[in-house]
Amino acid sequence: MSARTAPSTRFDAAPGRLLLAGRWTLAHALAISALLRDAPDDVHTVDARGVERLDSVGVLQLLRYARRRELDFDAFAFRPEHHALVAAIEDVADERPPRRREYGVTAALGRLGFAVYGNAREIVALVSFLGENLVKLVRMAKEPRRFRLTATVHHMEQVGLDAVPLVALLSYLVGAVIAFLGANILEDFGATIYVVELVSVAFLREFGVLLTAIVLAGRTASAFTAQIGSMVAREEVDAIRTLGMDPIDLLVLPRLIALTITLPLLTFIADLAGLLGGMTVGALGLDIPPPAYFARMENTMHLRHFLVGLSKAPVFAMVIALIGCLEGLQVQGTAQSVGERTTSSVVQAISLVIVLDAIAAIWFMQMGW
Repeated sequence: MSARTAPSTRFDAAPGRLLLAGRWTLAHALAISALLRDAPDDVHTVDARGVERLDSVGVLQLLRYARRRELDFDAFAFRPEHHALVAAIEDVADERPPRRREYGVTAALGRLGFAVYGNAREIVALVSFLGENLVKLVRMAKEPRRFRLTATVHHMEQVGLDAVPLVALLSYLVGAVIAFLGANILEDFGATIYVVELVSVAFLREFGVLLTAIVLAGRTASAFTAQIGSMVAREEVDAIRTLGMDPIDLLVLPRLIALTITLPLLTFIADLAGLLGGMTVGALGLDIPPPAYFARMENTMHLRHFLVGLSKAPVFAMVIALIGCLEGLQVQGTAQSVGERTTSSVVQAISLVIVLDAIAAIWFMQMGW
């Protein structure tokens, strides 16, 4: 190897600076290791601006040298054309072992604090996203040309019509199970006939809308997150903004409107299916013929039970749609991020639906409705 191309070092004792020269590349890896191994102990910084050519091997050798001598690698001087390579190698060359999980009380409190802070940020982001969508809905009412009819109908078919068989089947089976369990308990008191009130009140007020919302939270929120997240990963959302269009108008509002319309309709279907399941058990297992079942239900049920359950459907629809779309827009651009956000949207939607349903049930009972 020639003197011009061979890697070399020169030590400037006054400032404790090691000056590098030559080519610090893979072809000279052994010579580089020897030079850094024999470098003086009182080196405080390294000046690599005299290096003619630098590749990943040279950067890794210097990075390891800095860690071995406990030097500040950020203080190393490189040529401007080498900065991008140095930054890229520094990002992927982290050899530090992962920190072991701590199990003490302090660590547990720290994890709890970070979790609470993260959840608080998610709530603030959701409230902000709700406000943004409400503003865009008002703007759409003033400018009807922004309304995407085709996209809205398409999403109504996906989230509504395609979900009818699943919602109806689950509601029918849950109604039958409630009738069975209620009959086993009420039979001891000779009050089997009250199974009609049990199934009717339970489904009209709670189970119909709650089952429908949970099914759509798992089925629709995940679909919204995956669809929008994939568009974010492929930079399609950035392209929409570049074209001067609003992603909220184009991607979020059609899904929000479609789910707000279809969830009350699916709730009505779930109520009918649940009542039919209870009637089936009454006719086949409790010796309550369908005419008697319907007569009892007509005499004991009130319209307010149905309205209470139906009034919660639009709220649940907005929660599910907003969470699904927000998580999709927060995707970072990788497949792993899409999966994480999809899982997060399902968990958040189901949890928030159940919490809101519990709060609404307590409030309606306190109001005497």
